[in-house]
Amino acid sequence: MTGTGALVRLILRRDRIRLPIWVLSIVGIVYASAVAVSDTYSTPDQITAYASTMGTSPAVIAMAGPPYALDTLGGILVYETSLTALVAVALMAIFLVVRHTRTEEEEGRTELLRSAVVGLHSPMTAALLVVVSACVLVGAGVGAAVASVDVPVRDSVLYGVSVTMFGVVFACVAAALAQVMTHARGAIGFSVGILGAAYLLRAVGDIRDGTLSWLSPMGWSQQVRAFGDERWWPMGISLGLAAAAVVAAALLAERRDLGAGIVPARPGPAQAAPMLSGPAGLALRLQRGSIIGWVAGVFIGGAAFGSMSREIQQMVESNPTLADFFASAGRATIVDAFLSTAMLMMSLLGAGFAVSSALRLRGEEASGRLEPLLATGLSRSRWMLGSLLVTLMGTAAVTAAGGIGIGLSHGLVSRDLSAVPEMLGYALVYLPSVLVLAALAVLLIGWLPRFAMAAWAALAMCFVVGWLGGLLEFPSWFENLSPFTHTPAVPTDDVAITPLVVLGLLVTLATSLGVVGFRRRDVG
Repeated sequence: MTGTGALVRLILRRDRIRLPIWVLSIVGIVYASAVAVSDTYSTPDQITAYASTMGTSPAVIAMAGPPYALDTLGGILVYETSLTALVAVALMAIFLVVRHTRTEEEEGRTELLRSAVVGLHSPMTAALLVVVSACVLVGAGVGAAVASVDVPVRDSVLYGVSVTMFGVVFACVAAALAQVMTHARGAIGFSVGILGAAYLLRAVGDIRDGTLSWLSPMGWSQQVRAFGDERWWPMGISLGLAAAAVVAAALLAERRDLGAGIVPARPGPAQAAPMLSGPAGLALRLQRGSIIGWVAGVFIGGAAFGSMSREIQQMVESNPTLADFFASAGRATIVDAFLSTAMLMMSLLGAGFAVSSALRLRGEEASGRLEPLLATGLSRSRWMLGSLLVTLMGTAAVTAAGGIGIGLSHGLVSRDLSAVPEMLGYALVYLPSVLVLAALAVLLIGWLPRFAMAAWAALAMCFVVGWLGGLLEFPSWFENLSPFTHTPAVPTDDVAITPLVVLGLLVTLATSLGVVGFRRRDVG
């Protein structure tokens, strides 16, 4: 552990801007939601109406979690914000831990530090100390934000602890996977995949009998039942998993070479394939594993959503109040409303791949791997457009996978496989909106490369608008910043061609400007 304190100070110095942004953003969203909920549900009649509609909606249960204590203001607040807070704190933990462990090794900086008086476990320990502290700050801020609207403080603290422990679990899981994988993108990809699996297990479990929810860390955090019959003991399960992941990470670190992972990199063939002679082929080879992983993950997510359609239909048929609610909202069926929400979530996942794929351009440049390529006869424009072609193809594949997954499982449970091409078409309706975020990343890479990571902030904004926009009542100009606002909410809405064409033109313009900017500036 020698040198851990110095490394903690180094991490805090390097992330002096990144850390406050993460913490304040998560707490700020919860606080804004708390104020909005207290204003919207200020009377007993409004709270009762919420519990009788949203609390029995299988679509909302799948998205938000088990409907506990919805007859209280605090319970409604937890129901509205828990998914956002949990996913955000987990992503914060994953990105930060991998950044200060596997990424540092991959870039060679850990080897330089270890050549001084720095212990074997010091880098991982320092990263976990900082990230766990950040999770504690997030949990404390979330608890304080909830308590600010005159709800019981004890339950607010319990909610904050559940958020903290979820972040701690994924910080430790990411630390273990950073020992297993050779590259940072692999560690992040597997960590996010486990997060997605935790969400799906919880969603399917809560829609059905609740058994699967107990296999999910997200289920443990939501089973504390804040503002209801509060239970602290599920946090013990989370703590046990976190401790086991830390022990596993420490043991794995002792059994591998510095810079390598437990899973070794496979040696390549003696001769390169013909496809590697061009920039598009090289980009496809580099992103092949990422594309396959994203396609498989989004397909599984879509299939999980589609498989819930039968239970949703059965539950609404047994609840006349819920049927009247959707009828008054002008929606044909509750299944269409649920599938519309599922389409939005799958498209946001597709946008995650699009942004990460586009930002690989900046990663290749910053790592120094681009300059040797440009020293040959390869032009900047050809290299960039070849990589972006792979981004386009991969984004289309990931987006389509979500629609196929939804359509296939929905078709199987409804015994109507015509839903497969229908849902595929609906998924592709979101493709222009997804590509807008990738185009934004390209534009930033071309003109403001230091701020290229702001594309992730844009994706986070789109998620908040799509998921919490109705609750927070953002100004119309702010909601219109999200391209998903301008996309028809299929299948509940009819497909409109004009906004899709406009979004496509915007993608073309932003990408072209990004290429022009990259040609004009210095590399690196």
